[in-house]
Amino acid sequence: MTSEQRPLSKGVLLEDLTWVEAEKVLTPDAVVVIPLGAAAKEHGPHLKLKNDWLIAEYLRRRVLESTAVVVAPTVAYHFYPAFVEYPGSTTLSRETATNMIVEICRGLAKFGPRKFYVINTGISTVRALKPAVALLAAEGVQLAYTDLKKALAEAEKQVCVQEGGTHADEGETSMMLYIDPASVDMAKAVKDFHRGEGPLTRDQSSTTGTYSPTGVWGDPTLANRDKGEKLVEALVKDVVKDIGELLACAPATS
Repeated sequence: MTSEQRPLSKGVLLEDLTWVEAEKVLTPDAVVVIPLGAAAKEHGPHLKLKNDWLIAEYLRRRVLESTAVVVAPTVAYHFYPAFVEYPGSTTLSRETATNMIVEICRGLAKFGPRKFYVINTGISTVRALKPAVALLAAEGVQLAYTDLKKALAEAEKQVCVQEGGTHADEGETSMMLYIDPASVDMAKAVKDFHRGEGPLTRDQSSTTGTYSPTGVWGDPTLANRDKGEKLVEALVKDVVKDIGELLACAPATS
């Protein structure tokens, strides 16, 4: 769908408002959406460090078009401990990542909103988001987030044929060929799949990580746009459903 064909936004970007305008939309019934996507995390030789940020930005546009929410600025740093051996990759500690989301929600909640949703584009991020849910619930604030593995599970079964992988792989590369093909260099895509557990490592002798000289875990050479469309649309559907359920909930009380 082209930009001319896309519907007008139902939601609002918090960053585009004045404080006077923000006061009118930050109500107890509002759902505040926080996109979360790494802007400095390796994705192999064929995808950019900002890959997850691009996905988060795309998803926030789709949410804005379809749902009457307030969308906060995209968070570009969080908990990504599995990729730190690859130059340019960054991670916060789990505690810092948890506290950052809590403090964003806490700061906005004082103006009215009690319901928040994180458009989560990561896997390890869940380990920091789960405790944030509990901390905010104790203050009468609801927080929900995208379960990326669950949201994509059925579509991945239908379209992916790689023997294994979850990072810069067939699925993720296909999604980027649909979302932002200019950000993908398929000429540099390589299969890199070694079975193992733990963070990715460039050290073949490591006993505590999964060997990956390229930073890929899977087979991106199998990616194509059609697969990406099915995966992305499944993810959008799940995110919109999650937010709809949160909108329908009565505001939490402290």
